Formats: sequence, structure tokens, C-alpha cells
Amino acid sequence: MIYRIKEKFWSWGNSFTITDEQGNEQFIVDGKAFSWGDKLSFQDLQGNELAFISQKLLSLKPRYQILIKGSVFAEVVKEFSWFRQKFLLDIPGPNDYEIDGSFWQHEFEFTRSGRRVASVSKKHWSWTDSYGVEIVDGEDDISILCACIVIDQVLHDGDNN
Repeated sequence: MIYRIKEKFWSWGNSFTITDEQGNEQFIVDGKAFSWGDKLSFQDLQGNELAFISQKLLSLKPRYQILIKGSVFAEVVKEFSWFRQKFLLDIPGPNDYEIDGSFWQHEFEFTRSGRRVASVSKKHWSWTDSYGVEIVDGEDDISILCACIVIDQVLHDGDNN
């Protein structure tokens, strides 16, 4: 499945729309304005919350939790290395996704157990506020899309510092 993530510029808080490759809206991400740390509600088109993204404050590394039905389902952590940025989508058990590539250019991949399961690219979108996410069938689309939103938030927060 191919999704397009587009940030809404004229909204309070950080908000995004996620469409399919034909341009049909699939999900809405509603950012909470005036909160301590980033807080975003990942919703279906009827407004039902499918996941909640919350920045963990007072952490040495940028860290966000993905909550489903009020319980922590996964964490996205920015890993530090000498030469590259990396992220980890930490899901309990052996299901972690490693995220690596050129984040500033929105050109990166998700791998699990050494196999590419999703790729993010800005190449095919002429809009500066959009990028595509191609996810292999059978993967957890919501977790991968939430991780993309988190990476966008971490990069955006870095611009503000």
C-alpha cells in the first residue's frame, strides 16, 4: 500500500492528512495545541482514535510512545551514532523495526529482521509538505505511519531549537 502524508499548515498544533495513492483520505492526525511535548491523535475518517502519539519528556534521546486503547504499544527512539541518525520502532518482542536513511530528505527505509518492509520517499511528490510511504502487505500500517509522524516531529522540533 502506498500512502501520502501531508502536513496541514493552517492548523493549531501539528496536524496531518494521510491519503492513499489515488488521493482518497484514509487517516487524520490531529495535533494537540498548547501541550507539554508533542501529543497527536491518529484517527480514522470517523474520528475514532486508532493510536495516540505522546512525546516522553525528560529523556536523553528523543522518545515517543505510541498508545493503543490507552496502553503503550510501541516506542520510537532516535538513536545516536557518530555519523548517521537512526530511529528504532521498538515493539515488545522480536518485532522491532530499524529505520535508517536520509531523514532530512525524507528518503529512508524500515527494516525488520534484515528485510525492507517500508520505504519513505519525497521523490514522487512535488509538494514540499508531502511525502510517500510504501508499506509491504502484511505489515502494521498504523505503527509505521505513526513512526513517520514521529520522525517528522523530531526533525521539526530540531528546526525550532
